Amino acid sequence: MSFQRNQLRLLVSRLTEPRRFIQVLAGPRQVGKTTVARAAVAQIASPSLFASADDPGLPATEWLQSIWSRARELARGASGTGAVLVLDEVQKIPGWANTVKALWDADTAQAIDLHVVLLGSAPLLVGAGLTESLAGRFEVLRFPHWSLWEMRAAFGVSLDEFVLFGGYPGADPLRPTPERWSAYIRDAIIEPTIARDVLTMTRVDKPALFRQLFDLACAYSSQIVTWEKLVGQLQDAGNTTTLAHYVELLAGAGMITGLKKYSGASVRKRGSSPKLQVFNTALITAQSRLPMHAFRDDPARWGRLVESAVGAHLVNVAMDGRLEVTYWRERDDEVDFVIRTPSRTVAIEVKSSARAPTQAAWIALQRRYAIDRFMVVGGEDISVEEFLLSAPETM
Repeated sequence: MSFQRNQLRLLVSRLTEPRRFIQVLAGPRQVGKTTVARAAVAQIASPSLFASADDPGLPATEWLQSIWSRARELARGASGTGAVLVLDEVQKIPGWANTVKALWDADTAQAIDLHVVLLGSAPLLVGAGLTESLAGRFEVLRFPHWSLWEMRAAFGVSLDEFVLFGGYPGADPLRPTPERWSAYIRDAIIEPTIARDVLTMTRVDKPALFRQLFDLACAYSSQIVTWEKLVGQLQDAGNTTTLAHYVELLAGAGMITGLKKYSGASVRKRGSSPKLQVFNTALITAQSRLPMHAFRDDPARWGRLVESAVGAHLVNVAMDGRLEVTYWRERDDEVDFVIRTPSRTVAIEVKSSARAPTQAAWIALQRRYAIDRFMVVGGEDISVEEFLLSAPETM
């Protein structure tokens, strides 16, 4: 079943049961949160009210209270069905979490049957307010980037097209004109995420450094890079602690993450060099401003892009806690990904990468840790296409 369809089914179920929790739809920009919310409301009998705080003016608390009052009137006027209030980009409202807590608790005390759905473009930004003020009052439905399965079902994309253009459904109509597509990704997704979701809502002392780091991380996706090398590559000087914090902010926004080295223990080595990994390969190709054939015609560049597509598939699945994603390297021995579920640990090599998989690396890893399976993606074990269409936690 499509992940989007599964989230729609879950949301409909929660909106038709007795009012218990605030429903939070959290994920990056343009992955379908609003579409699922509207589709869920359309399937139930309750009246609804949609409102968005995605406005440069940052609505005040009074705006939120006014919208909530209108929704209460709908709930009071409904004939036993209650009402639904959907608030988009709620984290843009200063002090939103405390206000929502007060309003929700007042509704609970007065038995007002108002279901509330909160949508946020950045899990990190939404999560900060939730965990501080709304503990015990919410459930989260996480929305990752679209997979090959979903993009193929909706738009019929091929494997190569998915590797090049990634999983942004709103951008797909522009795929036949790559220049327009790239501009759309930069202007409608990358820039709003950085400028409006992160820099506006989070303290970033060096915005220029933050932007440079994002550009560099896209270029180095699927590569292990020391923090010191990143500092040396950036024009606006920063320290490794600052860069690590900025990578965490980009991960919260669903753009870039830094995979940690596998250590065999539940506590990872925070000081290890990160393996940079995009959540969507569209960020690499659009940000590079290179023509698409420059990726397909260069075996080394194509290998890194394919490995990034495999890594993106893994980190998107990991968003809801189904698995952990790391890498492993010791001297010259390297394994692209090590994934761990509660029941097993799997080492993964991507054959399309510029560096061919070696038995020596697997032997070295097995000597140190208990690995349940070694898998070559793009080799005899499983094709890249089959892997990207699969649920990796079940392998």
